[in-house]
Amino acid sequence: MPLMAREPLPTTPERRSTLQDLDHFAHIIAVSPYAASVLLDEIDHWWPQVPMGIQWYGVGAGTAAVFAHHGLSPNKPDNGWTSEALLALPGLQNLNHEKVLLARGEDGRELIRQTLEQRGARVTVLPLYRRFRPYYAANDLEDNFAGFRPEVIIALSGETLNNLVEASSAFLATLNNALLVVPAERVSEQARKAGFRNVLVPDGLADQDLVTSVASWLMQEAGDNGKPSKDARD
Repeated sequence: MPLMAREPLPTTPERRSTLQDLDHFAHIIAVSPYAASVLLDEIDHWWPQVPMGIQWYGVGAGTAAVFAHHGLSPNKPDNGWTSEALLALPGLQNLNHEKVLLARGEDGRELIRQTLEQRGARVTVLPLYRRFRPYYAANDLEDNFAGFRPEVIIALSGETLNNLVEASSAFLATLNNALLVVPAERVSEQARKAGFRNVLVPDGLADQDLVTSVASWLMQEAGDNGKPSKDARD
């Protein structure tokens, strides 16, 4: 039951002009693997060869991998997969009037744009797609959530978490005891406010990182539950 859907936005004259002027940018940032994929498809339409001399950036290893698969050499944070980690990269510190293209969805956090502009960059935001919660009839929601008792829930964005809370509002009390895996501390705070009691920010967002982090948490939880109480030890 997907809780997040995406679709490319229609091409506009402004977008076409931005892509045709791609060689004017010193830095190009994609905020997600999907943003990188849509951007590269658009570039292939207008450019027989990607312009040289551009610094490419991915927010996280997955996004960087999309660029690398296209033959580019992207920069990415060594530790972390958040906007904050990206903004710590050395190449994005002193941007005296340099042009930066930010490829993202039509809505998103403004942290990257605002921070880079504060550092002197001229940032162009390129909205490429929109995210939305698929519609489900009430009986479909009941079929999916009534009696649903997951041990682990993975929500890898704040928007996905919001959609989960909205879709399962009538059944949320049955989900709040599950382990909820989220991508960053800010989403962790959001989850706790929504009533989730066990929230985990993993060591990475690759599949193996998620498996390792969840397994470690479950093993620790099982160990804690197996410990005798203080009264029993006494």
